[in-house]
Amino acid sequence: MIQTKDLKHWPKEILLETKKDYFHKLNGFLNSEKLKGVGIFPEQKNIFNAFKITPFEAVKVVILGQDPYHKAGQAHGLSFSVPEGVKRPPSLMNIYKELQVVEQRPTGNLSDWAEQGVFLLNSVLTVRESEAASHKNRGWEIFTDAVLKALNKSENPVVFMLWGSYAQKKAAFLDNVNHLVLQAPHPSPLSAYRGFLGCGHFETANQYLIKRGLEPIKWV
Repeated sequence: MIQTKDLKHWPKEILLETKKDYFHKLNGFLNSEKLKGVGIFPEQKNIFNAFKITPFEAVKVVILGQDPYHKAGQAHGLSFSVPEGVKRPPSLMNIYKELQVVEQRPTGNLSDWAEQGVFLLNSVLTVRESEAASHKNRGWEIFTDAVLKALNKSENPVVFMLWGSYAQKKAAFLDNVNHLVLQAPHPSPLSAYRGFLGCGHFETANQYLIKRGLEPIKWV
């Protein structure tokens, strides 16, 4: 089920991860889900959408989510993002509130961010329909941790935005002094008012990029 052609603009070490035993077991699990007739999101063609839109050398900012949206039509391979015409989810609305762009961005599609170098990565890249975190601990975390470690080794400045305790655990191996690691509560309605709103991460990220001679992200 997993097609790796969208990893062609990423380091060879990432492609090699897909040859390892854990990844073969993950692929077997997804195939068994498919044979059972279970709905899996995102669509197969979009599993590595973030990798396709944002090549390794283009990454400026990483926004780490947990797993894809689990309702039909929502997930398209970019963390926190939904396709055109789909209602903006609550966490994304709080991200827009922090940016003060709720009115300016009627769409929930963040592809324009991805095209500018914002790598919208989920720690788990697939999910069973209507069952949040249903593909947790099946191997995706090993793969995406390897992706984060590869980015950590990059000489290009990268801003990592880690929201919520789950994402913040990844800070343990993000130790390259070329990069900036920002942490805040998750933008979920359950926690956004405990420090996500007002965190200033988007402005801080752009200031960091500008100081290093890079184009800032146009968040609007």
